[in-house]
Amino acid sequence: MLGRIASAVLPAAGRLTVTTDDGAGAGPAPGSIVAANHTSLADPAVVLAALHRLGVSPVALAAAGLWRIPLLGRLLTREGYVPVHRGDPRAVLALDGAGAALANGRTVLIYGEGALPRRRDSGEAAPRPFRGGLAHLALTTGAPVVPLGQAGARRLCSGSRTRQLAGVLTAPVRRPPLHVHIGAPLRLTGDRAAATARAHEAVTGAWRTAAARLGEPAGPAA
Repeated sequence: MLGRIASAVLPAAGRLTVTTDDGAGAGPAPGSIVAANHTSLADPAVVLAALHRLGVSPVALAAAGLWRIPLLGRLLTREGYVPVHRGDPRAVLALDGAGAALANGRTVLIYGEGALPRRRDSGEAAPRPFRGGLAHLALTTGAPVVPLGQAGARRLCSGSRTRQLAGVLTAPVRRPPLHVHIGAPLRLTGDRAAATARAHEAVTGAWRTAAARLGEPAGPAA
């Protein structure tokens, strides 16, 4: 349902295009981990709309605070999304929930960076260093990791709260271009540090492709 909602609403706010690597097939296969870069409060909608276009309805790991929002919390539970209690001993339980979803053949969406960048501008920047959860999940389950790079979401929503609100309200007039690029799946091996570095490199490569499609400079991480 969330993918369908994103696909229905997003065209009013921006112009989404999606590309895939030659080895990516028709999109992430069931039981895959989709690793995406996280730049804006708007990029989950961009990513969900892109995956829905490819016929993929993922289970996502999301901040537990979203479950406190009326209606949204019920939708997240209904879709099987996994709450992440940041800074809480329960945070490790999120990986258990993600592992169970993978075992049931679901595709899991995870943001390796774990949080949004603290930036005020609307430009693009390479993904920040990944935390170890993505590599741990891939190594313990053996699930393939599909790198996903998105660019343009910061044109919809970024900066201070005032700027974010202004961006959302003016998006239907501006309809900025948005692009999602999906790379070929990879199997992470080795220790957690090496696996994390490889996943980060793959997602950064997918992001660079997406940014180039929009004519955005592929600068260093913020």
